[in-house]
Amino acid sequence: MSPAGVLKADDQAHAARTMWNLLHAWWRMMPGEMRTLANADAAIRQAREDIDFLAVLPAQAAQAVLRTYFQAWKNCWDGRADAPNFKGRLRTVMSVDIPQGRDLNITRVHRRWGMVNIPKVGRVRFRWTKDLPVGKHAGVNNRITGARLIKDILGWHIAFRVHTLQSRSEPHQGPDIGIDMGITVPITLSNGETYKHREWLTGKEKARLLHLEQRAARRKRHRKPGERTSRRLHRTYDQIAGLRAKAKRRTLDWQHQTTTAIARTYGTVVVEALTITNMIKSAKGTTTEPGKNVAQKSGLNRSINGQAWGRTVTMLTYKTAQLGGTLHKVPAPGTSQRCSACGFTTPGSRESQAVFACKRDDCGWSGNADHNAARNVLHLYRMGLVLIPAAGRAVVRRAKRVKPAIAR
Repeated sequence: MSPAGVLKADDQAHAARTMWNLLHAWWRMMPGEMRTLANADAAIRQAREDIDFLAVLPAQAAQAVLRTYFQAWKNCWDGRADAPNFKGRLRTVMSVDIPQGRDLNITRVHRRWGMVNIPKVGRVRFRWTKDLPVGKHAGVNNRITGARLIKDILGWHIAFRVHTLQSRSEPHQGPDIGIDMGITVPITLSNGETYKHREWLTGKEKARLLHLEQRAARRKRHRKPGERTSRRLHRTYDQIAGLRAKAKRRTLDWQHQTTTAIARTYGTVVVEALTITNMIKSAKGTTTEPGKNVAQKSGLNRSINGQAWGRTVTMLTYKTAQLGGTLHKVPAPGTSQRCSACGFTTPGSRESQAVFACKRDDCGWSGNADHNAARNVLHLYRMGLVLIPAAGRAVVRRAKRVKPAIAR
């Protein structure tokens, strides 16, 4: 997007946020019987006439803000979300909705790039990452119904809404697999296969990030109490956020590729039911009872957050469902301490973070600790110890024992 187009998109995003705040103020001011969709529509039309800078927002985008605001209240009344509130300038994600797909006029330039028409912005080039139903590939049941512009620290991005019919997937006939998630090795399967990744930032990028963080600390230290943040410090913060956003993108790309490969290969995926919020609690303690090994626990918490185990499980959940497979969760306690060969937990068997060696005299199995935990996860599923959600809590469902048939 050209610099002029960026400014136009920024103006539209600020106008959309202002429109939301005006709607919220109108909602709080009006009595209950006056809070109707028709009255709100008349109010935003009058606001677009009275306030000049709201005119940069296309009329269809303003209507999309109105529908989104009313849907937010419906979600609140149904108990799915909190009540809508005012949107601040700094803490709100800048976005503009394009509800009409016919206004986009999408054309493909070549394999990697396409062109799209943004109302009141013009023709914009975008990266073609997925197939879109345009031209002869479009139809009644396969078409683009709209788009949404979203801005982050790396710039403006566009996400298309596609209406399509998806056939029901046949049951996946792949094998069962257990997964153990770790820090050194992010994903270990029960068959011994592992999925690793490189550092999210290169050596130069890490050095650059450290330099920027030190610069921000120096400039913040010299700022007087109550003094506004300087533009130089804001610029440094933006550069830091840009590097972190780049690392997050690489993380998401690796997670998507890895979870897609697992969902395509295996029919049943079994993971541990981890309570990650409890695992990353701080060890600082209180003033009267200070914690121990606080620095080590903080480093462990950062490593757990960096691997994003919960997001990996979420991706596996919907991808296995789309491909005809299933995902199950089993109880997590004891999976890393129990021997997967004999089934006993013997003190001292977990020799290190990476090595497991059973101390029972009649067993003596040894191997990778993560591989051992993944085998235990799969074994719990085959025993029927599967966690199912019930009334906001997890209960264990045990498989019923079936008596073997006696041949007569």
